[in-house]
Amino acid sequence: MSVRMDQTDRKILMELQRDAGQSLDEIARKVGSSKTPVWNRIRKMRDAGIMGPQTVVLDAEKLGFEACFFVLIRTSEHEADWQVKFLQALRNRPEVMEAHRLAGDIDYILKVRVKNARAYDAFYQALISEVKVNNITALLSMEEIKSTTELPL
Repeated sequence: MSVRMDQTDRKILMELQRDAGQSLDEIARKVGSSKTPVWNRIRKMRDAGIMGPQTVVLDAEKLGFEACFFVLIRTSEHEADWQVKFLQALRNRPEVMEAHRLAGDIDYILKVRVKNARAYDAFYQALISEVKVNNITALLSMEEIKSTTELPL
């Protein structure tokens, strides 16, 4: 289902990205509309799949997940059954925050959040026991400079 979006729709989406917990009245005031039309626009965009589930962004460090690793994976395995097993292994690991298949020398990159280096090693050992990979390189993030879920609408 294709949805035509205008500037008001974009403003609504920007407000929801900033804080989805705002009331409809607050959003309507900020975008220069009223509550019912804003609700109808939000519903239309949800129905079209523009918005996914509403979630809460948690502070990983305050919850004890102080280590963020970017894991570069090279594999010589490219058969469909290996890929299914690999993707399932990633989906089953809650430490994996993001996973991307890449073009170029590296096949996959993962963003992994754990409490410390020992927890990363446990993740690493579990992963390589489940699936065969050619090479894994882990890069520890020393500082998160920018992190956002907001798209530049």
